[in-house]
Amino acid sequence: MMCPMCESHICDVFRKSFLVHKVTASRRTGEAVILADQPICKDALNKAVDSTGYKVLQISEEPWQKRRLFHRS
Repeated sequence: MMCPMCESHICDVFRKSFLVHKVTASRRTGEAVILADQPICKDALNKAVDSTGYKVLQISEEPWQKRRLFHRS
């Protein structure tokens, strides 16, 4: 990704292709982060990204945990 429009384009592709809660993309880090309830098929993810002219270099999955500002002791 080279510019803010590239970031926006990648995020739009993910939003249109998958049921997601949140998507962020960063040209500085070269990464996109997707928050979704269900796992996303890696083949479908690769196909969606390939359609933009970009390539997926690595996919990692981890459970999302909400970070709380305050907590009870």
